Amino acid sequence: MKKLVLPLALLSLAACTSATREVVNKPVTSQPAVSATLAQPQEKSLKRVVAIARFSDETKRGNAFLVDNNADRLGKQASDILAARLTETQKFIMLERADLDKVLREQSFSGAEVKSIGSDYLIVGSVSEFGRSTNSEVGVFSRNKIQTATATVNVRLINTRTGQVVYSEEATGEARVEANTVLGVGERAAYDTAINDRALSAAISKLVSNITENLLDAPWQAYLVSKQGNNFLMTGGKSQGIQLNDTFAVATQGEQVRNPQTGLFITLPGNDVAVLRVVGFVGEGDNELSVCQLVSGSLDGTDLQQLVVKEQGKV
Repeated sequence: MKKLVLPLALLSLAACTSATREVVNKPVTSQPAVSATLAQPQEKSLKRVVAIARFSDETKRGNAFLVDNNADRLGKQASDILAARLTETQKFIMLERADLDKVLREQSFSGAEVKSIGSDYLIVGSVSEFGRSTNSEVGVFSRNKIQTATATVNVRLINTRTGQVVYSEEATGEARVEANTVLGVGERAAYDTAINDRALSAAISKLVSNITENLLDAPWQAYLVSKQGNNFLMTGGKSQGIQLNDTFAVATQGEQVRNPQTGLFITLPGNDVAVLRVVGFVGEGDNELSVCQLVSGSLDGTDLQQLVVKEQGKV
């Protein structure tokens, strides 16, 4: 009877052992990783026009002789993930650059007039490190196999008007999967390629919030596009946090002077000339306009293209 106790106990232990566990160092959900500050819906934010210029695979894997210049799968995947996460924030107008040739070709087929616009910021990045490892932990009666994938991503944010790098950061993501067996009982994990994608996604998730904060760092401002009767049409709408009866200051554009110390241009504050109140909206999505009426001041004889609209009390 005693001889049966040990085998039965070991079999019970094997039955209670989990077969496979998967661990990712940073959970990746369908929503982008955005800080609580950026998530405030009432905050007015000017939608920046952003393009991802290049995202390349600079690892040894990407430079292997088996991979040609048109097969940078890891770099393309990183670019697609970052573009998707930034688009999901609904705070940017994302421009296509990686597959722009396909867009232009399709426009030529339809006979549509090509109207391209420039971006405010370019994002340049690379996958600088990517690797996998497999480790085994062997006990008296058990065996634990761990597969780990690690990816490191570097990005730079470039102001297209000045060519200045305004932000750069590096982030590392990790994903792993474990399989346990006891006395040969349990599931044996095969080579899991999915953790490669999860590691890359985890690294980019760490970057999204900081990239967003830096892209939105400049103060909100809008522009007047035309006058229709007693109404003025202002860029921006509900998607930028503008509400009915909001009031805004209209100011002249300040003079630009060159800073002799840095060689960069500085825009001096302009003069407030009027106050507008929002009475309606036209358009939809990223192409919204606010219908405004004059509350105080005068815009007669003023070139609307030389004016900027800003929140009252802010420079």
